Amino acid sequence: MDSNYIHHLFNPILLFGAIGTVAVFSLVFRENKLYRLFEHIFIGLAMGYSLGMTWTQVLRPKWWDPMMHDGIWIWAIVIPIGLMFYGIYTKKFSWMARMIFGFYFGLSAGTVFQGFAAEYIPQITASFKPLIASGAITKQMAANNWIFLAILIGVLTYFFFAFEQKNIVVKKTANFGRAMLMVAMGGMFGATIMTREALLIDRVRFILIDWLQLNVHLFH
Repeated sequence: MDSNYIHHLFNPILLFGAIGTVAVFSLVFRENKLYRLFEHIFIGLAMGYSLGMTWTQVLRPKWWDPMMHDGIWIWAIVIPIGLMFYGIYTKKFSWMARMIFGFYFGLSAGTVFQGFAAEYIPQITASFKPLIASGAITKQMAANNWIFLAILIGVLTYFFFAFEQKNIVVKKTANFGRAMLMVAMGGMFGATIMTREALLIDRVRFILIDWLQLNVHLFH
């Protein structure tokens, strides 16, 4: 066997990646100590990477550098505010933690509501589509808009629980909406499966091509 190939096989980075890939895939057969070991390694690396990114991309440029280089010492106030979170571990200072948590949750709720409005209000306005073919609206576009309207009414009827759906028209409309929801969820599930398969193909390619280099040894 070529010495260069052996050196390639025992490259520390490639070898560790190959062992980690096989260890993670070993869960398919059963849970084992090797899988748990690499699971903890991955979580530890992810945590370390997250801490590093938090410092280099958030804390240092937006907090440390403005204080140290620009002299904006007002940012030092976030230190005691941050320490208030740890008051939850003591009975004496737990009120500090509750106060800062309440402020943080209120701020987060406002941010989430703003994001919710920015995402869904445009979807509501976009649901008003022209149904008559005229001008730039072709017959095909109008037909698609009618189909969209029918699905929209069906789905909204399915989720309308203000009264019992005994009327045959309402019941059929709700059943149609449920069927359309199942089609949409099936599409999303299929996309999820394709994503998982893409990840599997990528790791298998790493093992066979990048590490073992079977394409070189089998076809050349």
